[in-house]
Amino acid sequence: MSATADDADSTVIADRLGFEPDTVVQELGWDDDVDDGLREAVEKKTGHELVYDDYGNVVDAVLLWWRDGDEDLVDSLVDALTDLVEGGSIYLLTPKVGRPGYVDNTDIAEAAPVAGLATTTTQPACDDWSATKLVTPKSAPGSRR
Repeated sequence: MSATADDADSTVIADRLGFEPDTVVQELGWDDDVDDGLREAVEKKTGHELVYDDYGNVVDAVLLWWRDGDEDLVDSLVDALTDLVEGGSIYLLTPKVGRPGYVDNTDIAEAAPVAGLATTTTQPACDDWSATKLVTPKSAPGSRR
């Protein structure tokens, strides 16, 4: 594939997931099996390198790589909220069906509300990974959180 096609693919991946220029994205759960093309696409679209758990400031979004067999999903989601700015999103990246570490969607659907999150969309992120976008639910007008 040519450099131009690679650039176009990177733009499509990051656009499809909803990343915007000049946003800070924290990466959690990195391991040797993550998709470097996806990581690079996010960096290119946002104009920033990914930051890690020791960043020490707020972030606009979190890429959380998570596989069946990793630590507790609810705990991982709560940890991902630590540096996330109000209104930010968590992109939970899980292996696709048939890949090692596959996570059933019902596990995500059960863990998200316990962590105080709502699922919005799940879509392919790259060849081996799916992305589920999680957000903090909006409060009803006049309610207190």
